[in-house]
Amino acid sequence: MYPTKSLLTRALVLSASAALAGCDWIVMKPHGDIAQQQANLIVTSTLLMLLIIVPVIALTLFFAFRYRQSNKEATYAPDWDHSTRLELVIWGAPLLIIIALGAITWISTHKLDPFRPLDRISEDKPLVAGVKPLEVYAVSMDWKWLFIYPEQGIATVNEMAAPVDRPIHFRFTSTNVMNTFYVPALAGMIYTMPGMETQLHAVINKAGVYDGISAHYSGAGFSDMRFKFHGVSNEDFARWVESNKAAGQALTREDYLKLEQPSTKEPVRRFASVEPGLWGAIVDRCVDGKKMCASQMMAIDAAGGAGKGGVAGTMRSNWSAADGSKRERLVVAALCTPTNPLGLPEGEAAAAAAVTKN
Repeated sequence: MYPTKSLLTRALVLSASAALAGCDWIVMKPHGDIAQQQANLIVTSTLLMLLIIVPVIALTLFFAFRYRQSNKEATYAPDWDHSTRLELVIWGAPLLIIIALGAITWISTHKLDPFRPLDRISEDKPLVAGVKPLEVYAVSMDWKWLFIYPEQGIATVNEMAAPVDRPIHFRFTSTNVMNTFYVPALAGMIYTMPGMETQLHAVINKAGVYDGISAHYSGAGFSDMRFKFHGVSNEDFARWVESNKAAGQALTREDYLKLEQPSTKEPVRRFASVEPGLWGAIVDRCVDGKKMCASQMMAIDAAGGAGKGGVAGTMRSNWSAADGSKRERLVVAALCTPTNPLGLPEGEAAAAAAVTKN
């Protein structure tokens, strides 16, 4: 019997060791400064909470053993009901922990705000004055990631790269449902939402190829919504950009509309150029040109709506009496293109659209 127990114990230990050997500790040992600060915050918070948890567990076991029924040497005091000293310990210690956690939370919430530009490259490397962050626009789709590099004029699907020790400024949006951008080695999770733009400032401090995932369930292809993040040198990044320009095609609005259609296990795709204004149209949800952009709709609503007493009614009457002022016609054109929300006559709407094109 005992040899069997010994073998079973050894088998369980070996199985646990094998399972743990496959664990990826990148979350606690990342290669980006923001992610490293977040990992340190997790460790600090855990240790502070253990200051209460460990003594409570230890005392629970001690009391259960010390005051067991069979221990006749333990003090028996059935009428004891209060101890000021004990009350101070019971309430004082947790209160101090809560105050410490609150202070850490307040400081880290502002220091690690994803919208806040970086103030350092790493713990021992300050940010060099005048360094311009790498701009990256990211779009979560069903079920793939589109990355646009506006300064380099390229775009990729399910692959991105960034130079080591250079700040990165991400802008995120989504085509359909809420999603989450997450590169554990780089920084924490950032949500992407249709019609909205979120941001992240981060930096990668070590060259390598890291996994990027979608961390928010978004449908059937969610589990395959993965990409590779390449941390490279400045020279390798320049070569990567050139290789995309050489191997890719133009990303037009028509191509984007095809790309945003649901698909799974999408291979890496490269685009040598991006149509101007595409990112703004994606955020405004009017890439197809068949509906009013969200920003135009909000501008009309902010000015009183499209009713008779609102901006649309005013602009409609002003259009008829316009003296040819280009500024006024441009305003009207912006409001009535492409869906003509002002209800202008067909000829006048066409004229307004022509002004916009000019």
